[in-house]
Amino acid sequence: MDPFQQMSDWRKNMDQFFGDNFWNEFENIIKPTIPQINIYQYDHELICIASIPGLTDLNKVDIYVDHATLELKGVIDIAYTGGTVVKEEILQGVFERNIALPYPVRRDKINATYQNGLVVIHLHRLISDENSRSKVNVQLTD
Repeated sequence: MDPFQQMSDWRKNMDQFFGDNFWNEFENIIKPTIPQINIYQYDHELICIASIPGLTDLNKVDIYVDHATLELKGVIDIAYTGGTVVKEEILQGVFERNIALPYPVRRDKINATYQNGLVVIHLHRLISDENSRSKVNVQLTD
């Protein structure tokens, strides 16, 4: 017997025993986090791309940067009504994500754009002056 058919039969039996909504309780545990993000690292720049479909009001997404953390808050709302949902793979709802960045970034040099359902965030590496030497003047006291 086909193992996939066995799995389907097993699920049907579980649905009959526990009820049709049994698997819905596990949905939040199994779903991936939103928004989905890709980060591309260069020597002195990071490109972060977040998938936020259906964004018509840019005020519905907040982006914060603090040292080496990128924070995204907002809502993914496809806003399609009517009919009965047969299949739903595009994740929706309120989101809040904190993403650890591979290095600290500058607060004064951040650029974000939105096009075709993607927020593209350009971040630039924070180059600190910690390693530079400073001459200390010694004063003569009486």
